[in-house]
Amino acid sequence: MIRNVIAELRLQPQHREQVELIQELPPREAVYKKLDRDLPPELLAYLFSRGFSLFSHQCEAIKHIRNGENVIITTPTASGKTLAFNLPIFEQLAENTKATALYLYPTKALSNDQLKKVQELEKGTGIRLKAALYDGDTPQGSRPQIRNNSRLVISNPYELHQVLPWHHKWQKFLANLSFVVIDETHYYRGVFGSNVAFLVRRLRRICHYYGSHPQFILSTATLANAREFGEKLVGLDFKLIDEDGSPTGKKYFVFYNPYYDGVGKLSVHQETRNLFLHFIRNDLQTLCFTVSRKMAELITFWARNELQATEPELGERITAYRAGYLPEKRREIEGKLKSGYLKGVTSTNALELGIDIGSLDSVLISGYPGTIISTWQQAGRAGRGTDESSAVLVAFHNPLDQYFMKHPQSFFDKSHEYAIIDIMNDYIMFGHMVCMAAEMPIDPERDRVFFGDKYDLIIEALKKAGLIQETPNGWVYSGKGRATELVSLNNLSQEIFKVLFEGRLLETMDKTQAYREAHPEAVLLHLGETYLVNELDLKNRIVKVSKEDLDYYTKPITETEVSIIKEFRKKQWGDFSLCFGQLEVFEHYIGYRIMRYDKVIGSGLIDLPPLVFRTTGIWFTLPVELQERLWKARKMDPDLYERAPRKTEQGLAQYVFQGGLHGSEHAMIGIMPFHVMCDRWDIGGVSTLDHPDTGKPSIFIYDGFEGGIGLTEKAYYLIEKVIKTALELVRDCPCHDGCPGCIYSPKCGNANEILDKKTTILILKELLSVIKA
Repeated sequence: MIRNVIAELRLQPQHREQVELIQELPPREAVYKKLDRDLPPELLAYLFSRGFSLFSHQCEAIKHIRNGENVIITTPTASGKTLAFNLPIFEQLAENTKATALYLYPTKALSNDQLKKVQELEKGTGIRLKAALYDGDTPQGSRPQIRNNSRLVISNPYELHQVLPWHHKWQKFLANLSFVVIDETHYYRGVFGSNVAFLVRRLRRICHYYGSHPQFILSTATLANAREFGEKLVGLDFKLIDEDGSPTGKKYFVFYNPYYDGVGKLSVHQETRNLFLHFIRNDLQTLCFTVSRKMAELITFWARNELQATEPELGERITAYRAGYLPEKRREIEGKLKSGYLKGVTSTNALELGIDIGSLDSVLISGYPGTIISTWQQAGRAGRGTDESSAVLVAFHNPLDQYFMKHPQSFFDKSHEYAIIDIMNDYIMFGHMVCMAAEMPIDPERDRVFFGDKYDLIIEALKKAGLIQETPNGWVYSGKGRATELVSLNNLSQEIFKVLFEGRLLETMDKTQAYREAHPEAVLLHLGETYLVNELDLKNRIVKVSKEDLDYYTKPITETEVSIIKEFRKKQWGDFSLCFGQLEVFEHYIGYRIMRYDKVIGSGLIDLPPLVFRTTGIWFTLPVELQERLWKARKMDPDLYERAPRKTEQGLAQYVFQGGLHGSEHAMIGIMPFHVMCDRWDIGGVSTLDHPDTGKPSIFIYDGFEGGIGLTEKAYYLIEKVIKTALELVRDCPCHDGCPGCIYSPKCGNANEILDKKTTILILKELLSVIKA
């Protein structure tokens, strides 16, 4: 059935040209293994009653957990990772009746789902651990009982951050803590992951104080640097388990490109709706992932409207699912999906993580979700077990989506993605040292290990800021308010702005987001509604908005300057060089464009002080003579004289060179998330014909966060791969002069002006050739 439905895409006129690839992923048989030592009878009986046999990777994980080692399990979705750590933990907690375990999950929905599995295991084995959920929704009256009686607690990093200052209330639990499980570990990357890395170190420090040294078990999707990432996140050595023994059914993976010709017939959202209807009309239970809450709602709305006239009963069996729905509504949808009543669901990535929704026939992924890991996790929602299934990736008109459409094997090869965290960021260290001082006195002999060479500098800075003071027992917190309020796990900025509508809080945002989305006269979108920004109060960090029914949106116009503070590393290839170091970035928000769809219908001015921050980045310097060499290759191109008819030959030479530098900057930023797990919005860039600090043509690419978080540092070591994929992206794009699929950037502050595709290709070729030489 699934094979026929997929084959129809190749035959139907409205779909066949958009199908770039149908990749058949063959089924794989299970690889079973026996444990060196049997599990206790109650656990064996549980497995037998459910017909479970252990896969090879589960046995391997159990062996190393039993040996007391820290383990990171990196196998695909639905491969049985949870059982692999639950069994040895239950075994240990049954033997040692004082031992406890802490499970951390990134979302409340996943925590709730996993609590059900743990309670089912408790019931099925008779091993009573009084497992409980402890998060912001836990009633105050239930908390003491959980702290004192539960031996397995499920929580999340946000709650742990708030709990650690009250560790004395958890003394019994922490003194006996034997296991810490961090599931969906790949989620903890970038700023969030860097903060969680210090949160884990704070937990380990407190455990050490109470005399416990828990084992850590990490569970993650496939990463290029799983062991390195796990060791950085926790600060301990890990045993890697990465040979998957679970079975899979045949999967048809379709790459579907609405912009196969560089232009397209329908929008990507209309194409998604049509594919969604194609699958559910063929009786395939289908989950469609979208890039936003709004699109999840709209695709369901459009599909229902089309079904209303001919198949109204089918229209009643599709729905949207997203964060923002009440928990009861989400549980109801999950249940109806698992039971098979619902034929189609459109969702944000809220259903990407391992919430149990049963086995589906097909998954639609509308827009590359940003990482190969997320794509495979979403695709893995279809065909759990040995059932056949299909997954369709519908490409947007942007660099990464289009790169995969033209180079599909780079997607199907082993993961290229490196999860990056930075445990040496001054701003992150600063905040967590304040938290440590509030939790227990900082002892230089014991705690210097967490901060390395920066320990004395941070102590001195906190002392000057009046946040710590010295006592006979060590440094203690002396600031006003709760120390945890100084640290947001999700961002580095402590300047949080409140968005108010008629005095009511709508949402909060950091300063950079406020400049970008909440400048005066900006159109702010909130839960599908449009609001007009009336005032941005920088002093009091308040944004005042009024609700307006608007059919346009706004995009800021920015100018960015970069200055070099310090060079850390350098590679030289003749007249070309690549450096990594510290930069100071000045972002000037000078105006905004008023947009309706993709058309500019007006503009306005912004009068705000610049955003200034220090970060880390890489920069290329190119020889001045390169401009003349490239001009010789381009000067006979008649298109140039049409695009810039009033320029002199010298002016045209500078124009195309600047366009090539600018295009190379955009292409490398656009492709970098393929190698370094991040969002393109996490990275900034500047290109110039003559930078004052280098005296040469230069391309700068930097981390978009105060202090840097290691993204461009990793890119420095992977630079040949970054340039190679950027070149392939631009070279193989079917457009003529550049487009959003190659060198245009949605975050370009000057509206993608002065971009030249042909010169971009020449510059990237030049860079690649000198590096390889």
